[in-house]
Parts: sequence; structure tokens; C-alpha cells
Amino acid sequence: MNYTINLEIFEGPMDLLLHLIEKHELDIYDIPIYKITDQYLDYLEQMKKLDLEITSEFIVMAATLIEIKSKMLLPKVQKDIENEEIEDPREALIQKLVEYKRFKLAADELKQKEDLQQLVYYKPREEIELEQDGKQLILENVKLYDIYYAFSKIMDKYENTAKEEQPMRTIQKDEITIEEAMEKIKTLVREHGEKTFEELFEGYCSKTALIVTFLAVLELIKLSVIVIFQEENFGEISIKAV
Repeated sequence: MNYTINLEIFEGPMDLLLHLIEKHELDIYDIPIYKITDQYLDYLEQMKKLDLEITSEFIVMAATLIEIKSKMLLPKVQKDIENEEIEDPREALIQKLVEYKRFKLAADELKQKEDLQQLVYYKPREEIELEQDGKQLILENVKLYDIYYAFSKIMDKYENTAKEEQPMRTIQKDEITIEEAMEKIKTLVREHGEKTFEELFEGYCSKTALIVTFLAVLELIKLSVIVIFQEENFGEISIKAV
């Protein structure tokens, strides 16, 4: 009766040893060297039968296992010094196996991430210019997100103050139009040269007025009437006239 022997391909002797340990659920820190040596030699024998090339690394490992097995068969010599530990012949091999397993697990995890990355597709990068009617928005060392973030902090500050001062929510009439807010901002920057972004919102006591003022700032930037800038990253945002 014909039968076929299927052997897994291993990257090296350490890979084979680790496979045998995990396959038979052996303790890597207390390897039964007799059993693992016999299994390892049996695997090499099957490779011979299949005319597979056995590299020198596998042969060296086989010799190492046989040497360890021989040492463990020798009777333990009584030490003259009390409590002196007898060196375990398996210790060096165990340390190498543990280290190999650590790197193998890391490599498997990286391979999984690589496979996952193959399923990700990115949109090609596009250069987006912020322009309006042929005029480029004047932003010096600041991005639109920075402006939005600065306004969010102002709104949070208003919400916290409103909760403390007004326990009951009231409906307030719009106090200012976008056109009026734009004129006020232009007057401020003309008179003072420059103002901080936060100073533009001083004196307003309603959420609507804050939002209208913010829209006025964006409109003035779009019209290239004012410049919004930062002296340094994460620094204070300021406004000045063009």
C-alpha cells in the first residue's frame, strides 16, 4: 500500500524545534530532551527518504541535541560545595529557543499588518490652493484648522461662563450682522495695527454674536482685507490689516 509523507518547510533548526515543542504541547522551559531529540532525528530521517536536502544547520542542531541528551544521561557528580547548583545542559538551548520564539511572534505580527496594509488604498495627494476670485487667502504660519480650534476654545469658554451666570436658557435677539462685525474688525485693526484673535470677540455676550463675528473674520480673510498669522507654532493667533 502506497502512502505519502507530507513535511512542512521550516526556516531552520530552531523553527523545527519550536514546531515540535508546540505540536506536542511541551514546556519550553523544561524540554524533555529525550523525546524532542528522537522527534527531531525522526524528522531528519523522513527528509532523507524524500531526498530533501538537509543543510548543515540541521545537522549541527542534531549533534547538539545528542550531546545534551548524553550529558543528561550521565550520573550527577556530588558537589563538594553545599547548595551549589548543577548547570542544566539544556539552559543555552532554552534561552535561544525563547529568544527565537519572541522574534518569530513579532515577525508574524508584522506580517499580518503588512497583509492588512495591502488592502488599504490611498487617494493620491493633491495640492489644494485656498483661493477666492483669483486671490489667495493670506495665512501666515497658520492653518484654517488652527483658526477653527481657536474659535472652539472661545465657544467653550462662553458655554462655561453661561452655565455659571445663567441657570435658565434664554432666547436672545441677534445683536450684530456680518457686515457690522466686518466693519468693527476693520476699525480695530486700523486703529491698533493688530489684534489677537481672542480680542475680536470681547464684549459679546451671546453665542450668535460670537458666531457672526467668526464668520466676519473668515469673510475678511477671503476678501484679503486682513492677514491672520502666528509668530510661532501653537502660539497666539493675531490679526492685522493687509
